[in-house]
Amino acid sequence: MSLRTAAFRLLPAALLLLSACSESNTRTETATSTKEETMATTADAIDSTKSPAATPAKTAVTTSRPNRLTAPDTAYAQDVALFLGGLQPSQHSDLAALAATPAWQAFAKDQDKSWDKYRATHTARMTQWADTELDSVHASSPTIFYPFSGPDFLNVVTMFPTSQTYVLMGLEPVGSIPARTSLENPKLLPAVKTSLWSVLNFSFFRTNDMAVDLKSVELDGALPLMMLFAARTGNQITAIRPVQLDAAGQLQDAPKDTTRIDPKSIPGVEMKLRDPNGQPKTVYYFSADLSDWKLTSKSAPLEFVRHLGPLTTYVKSATYLMHKSYFNKVRRTVLRRSRYILQDDSGIAMKYFQKGAWQFNYYGTYRRPINLFAKQYQPELTAAYHDSIHPPKPLPFGTGYNWRQTDSNLMLAIRQVPLAD
Repeated sequence: MSLRTAAFRLLPAALLLLSACSESNTRTETATSTKEETMATTADAIDSTKSPAATPAKTAVTTSRPNRLTAPDTAYAQDVALFLGGLQPSQHSDLAALAATPAWQAFAKDQDKSWDKYRATHTARMTQWADTELDSVHASSPTIFYPFSGPDFLNVVTMFPTSQTYVLMGLEPVGSIPARTSLENPKLLPAVKTSLWSVLNFSFFRTNDMAVDLKSVELDGALPLMMLFAARTGNQITAIRPVQLDAAGQLQDAPKDTTRIDPKSIPGVEMKLRDPNGQPKTVYYFSADLSDWKLTSKSAPLEFVRHLGPLTTYVKSATYLMHKSYFNKVRRTVLRRSRYILQDDSGIAMKYFQKGAWQFNYYGTYRRPINLFAKQYQPELTAAYHDSIHPPKPLPFGTGYNWRQTDSNLMLAIRQVPLAD
């Protein structure tokens, strides 16, 4: 792992920095381009900065894919989560024989080593920091909104372990629980290992690379990795339900007849968990483009968020999308409906926070964004981080694009005025 890490640091920055949704903007921000700019086009733009050698070749696989619109067997789902995470499935599981193979045993040993390292460098430090700095936030945060998250249940549940509901949104398709034939694919375990490597070492996904790896072995979206993260954080899956948001943002069961899906609906999944303390949790993931242009015709994601009650919003590695004028709708919703916002500098730009309406607590170090996002430098943050009267507090772990501990930053914004209607 040390040789890979050393090599990884020598790559151009543009190859490293694909976020939880892999969206960034390389176009000039003009009125004429705004309508065309979406999360999907920004993902394509950042992907074009990569060298061909960095993208794994696609492999045709003919395994059958399960019907996402059919509610899965819960016991099987939990065993799949354990299996993908390198944890032993239940004794009577249909996957027990697969977990006895030398290939899976080697994978499990490697995963234990990687996760032990991650717990030492991230989880333990994040948990201790959050227990201290977010104590009052935890007490008032039943619902967490995590836009531009992709499948990153790992970081949000570590930061907010006591919340009951998590709403994740990203470009990745919802996906389905892998069928047995997919789990038997000899390329599956290496693909999972490769896909997890950047998030365990750098705290964010290189999502477009991940998508290619996982599609090649029929892991077709966010759900399999969300399940894996649930298992590795000690949560037990108690139910998984395919859902959708109708045009008004109301949560519904996904229709079994795929020919009757409303084109204005938003596909999603509901995952019910029991945490290590026995407390229930609900995790939603919706596959949605949150750019203004898309939300004009498909407003369901924000309508759903607006009816969740007071929010705590978490944003990291969000490719500075909410710095842009054409992500005004999601930015405005976050600012109007959140009591707390925890973000790195890739979240909402300081200029959009109403003066006098928020108290800010700063952590870590802010210098400049990495070169790929150099235009998103904020002089206001530099001034805040050099305030000798109210200096920033330490941040004992790395997070975001400036992933080294000595370079990372977080900001906690605390609302000082009543929530907007």
